[in-house]
Amino acid sequence: MHGKVCVVTGASSGIGRAAAIDLAGRGATVALICRNHAGGSVVLEEIERQGGHAALLIADLASQRQVREVAAAFLKQFDRLDVLINNAGVAGRGTRLETEDGLEATFAVNHLAPFLLTNLLLDTLKASAPSRVVTVSSAAHKNFTLDFDDLQGERRYSGFGAYSRSKLANILFTPELSRRLEGTGVTANCLHPGVVATGIFRNVPRWMRFILTGPLVLSPEKGADTMIYLATALDVAEVSGQYFVRRKPLRSSRASRDAETARRLWWASEVLTAASDT
Repeated sequence: MHGKVCVVTGASSGIGRAAAIDLAGRGATVALICRNHAGGSVVLEEIERQGGHAALLIADLASQRQVREVAAAFLKQFDRLDVLINNAGVAGRGTRLETEDGLEATFAVNHLAPFLLTNLLLDTLKASAPSRVVTVSSAAHKNFTLDFDDLQGERRYSGFGAYSRSKLANILFTPELSRRLEGTGVTANCLHPGVVATGIFRNVPRWMRFILTGPLVLSPEKGADTMIYLATALDVAEVSGQYFVRRKPLRSSRASRDAETARRLWWASEVLTAASDT
């Protein structure tokens, strides 16, 4: 990874932090996109203390304005991008919240933010090819479908449902992105990291938080393994459009493999982010 530049969103904690430190240890320069300076600076200092190279970029990915600003800040500082890891995410809250853009917060952070960021950095990814886009999804997508008449959960909302549908959107995004990138040298894959002890569950009910952060869950370092594998391994250098679990490509749910739904979600996401105007 020497000479390569990687972006990791949500790099201040959990599997994002573990992946960023690992990639820097392999010789990559890592751009850490974090929600606040306090958490991000700790990771930056750890990487630098170990002799690695990193840059800290601050953005609340719930804000499309800040997504655009952090993309511009990255492009001002770097002229190449070899790996983009869309890792940042939030678990659905019990109460529906809207972002400053008037969008349901879980869908905005977990799907629209990586959709927009990827599109903003796509030209640089293509110019740096061979390059990779890795997006963190979840097995929670199973047994859910998208309601295009209620993507924002205005009619019916539950925290777990909002999270699961956003993770379904991550998977639908991946093969459609891969299709659009054919012939460019840029690959796109997604993954389920396993159930990991991470701060993403800080807003779920206490009883669920106990289950999701208990002794049977993975450490962030183990949870980051498949993410790092997709970002670095030579044997997946030309693999694209796949869903991985424990380093293996698996069939995701039937709903997540519907090409027409994937195209429709792409079009809806362009409208919701004005990505086609970037």
